[in-house]
Amino acid sequence: MNELYVRTTNHLSAIYNYVLESISIKKYLLVVFSVVMICAFTAGCGKRNYFLMEVENPVYKPNTVFETFEEISSATDYLIEKYRLDTIVNGESDEFKRILLLRHWLVSVIAIEDFGEPYPGQGNVEYMLDYALAGQGYHCAHFMRIQNAVMSAFGYVTRTLGSGPGVKDENDGHHGINEIWLNQYNKWFLSDAKYDHHFEKNGIPLSALEVRDEFLKNKAVDIRSVKGPDRVPFEFDEAAGLSHTDFAALYTWISWDANNNRFTAWPDYTELLIMYEDDFFRNNTWYRGGRPHWAYNTGYLKLVQNRDELYFTPNTISSETEIVGNVARIKLISYTPNLKEYQMKKLPDETWAAINQQVELELKNPEYEFIFRTVNLAGVAGPEHRILISSR
Repeated sequence: MNELYVRTTNHLSAIYNYVLESISIKKYLLVVFSVVMICAFTAGCGKRNYFLMEVENPVYKPNTVFETFEEISSATDYLIEKYRLDTIVNGESDEFKRILLLRHWLVSVIAIEDFGEPYPGQGNVEYMLDYALAGQGYHCAHFMRIQNAVMSAFGYVTRTLGSGPGVKDENDGHHGINEIWLNQYNKWFLSDAKYDHHFEKNGIPLSALEVRDEFLKNKAVDIRSVKGPDRVPFEFDEAAGLSHTDFAALYTWISWDANNNRFTAWPDYTELLIMYEDDFFRNNTWYRGGRPHWAYNTGYLKLVQNRDELYFTPNTISSETEIVGNVARIKLISYTPNLKEYQMKKLPDETWAAINQQVELELKNPEYEFIFRTVNLAGVAGPEHRILISSR
């Protein structure tokens, strides 16, 4: 009986120990499994798999055909100082309104005189402004050159254009105007300094080629002409003696200057015209002064078939991003005349900091939002470019 009791007790003890060991192993395995899962959910115990998220940014189009723009220099600074141009925009932060105020000032101090040859100071912006302030009038090409210099001095990328209806034996008059890059709209707009007006569609200022599209489509009935800093619509301009449709017809033919530095390069400005070679160009002829435009079949005319080459996007950023482990390598690309620096801010921090064109950024958090922009020598910032990096 005692022997049986001992054997039975030993057997139960063995079973008991086995059960305890089994429970301990399960607990151990459960702990290990839990640790593994926690590590997995925390991206490998401290290591995250980062990726670049898709973001809609202003479209970058490189400059491939335009050669020069005005340089921000002591000459442009002097222009602002001499004529106290900063007082015209003092207190106004809106970029578009600042441009319209500057344009309106030009009209207020320069009289229109279409038949004043020889014009005193012709070709030199400073001389022409001096004569204008003394009562001398000028024609559209002079307004165009002065507007180009003034806008450029404030850091607004500006270019010079020639245009006209170009109709044989009818109206082939020529007009000088500008296009100015608007950072807040991320587009070019046509600015007529002589008559202090531009065109808009649904409240958006239009480029010269957009006006041409509208005129060739239906005589520009879907757009409107607006005048002055307050953008007042008009159907007929008394100063010009032209209707809205007449103004739109001026952009049937357009030439852009490849060199847009008439102020800082004077008197050594280099003439080279750029024109859009589309079906209309190929099937028609631009008449000026009773005969085909002087630039046809010369070395002074460059034809462009791609609209994006005409309407490249200055100050706008494109980026190339490579993520290796927890480091993001970012290269910024832009065409920014008078570039001072690239800047970056890391949200939610709103502080901008100057950076190099190529940066390496260490990643630790689950998600990052970086904002980049260009800033030129006049302190004008370009459109913002976002990069969003996530590990989720």
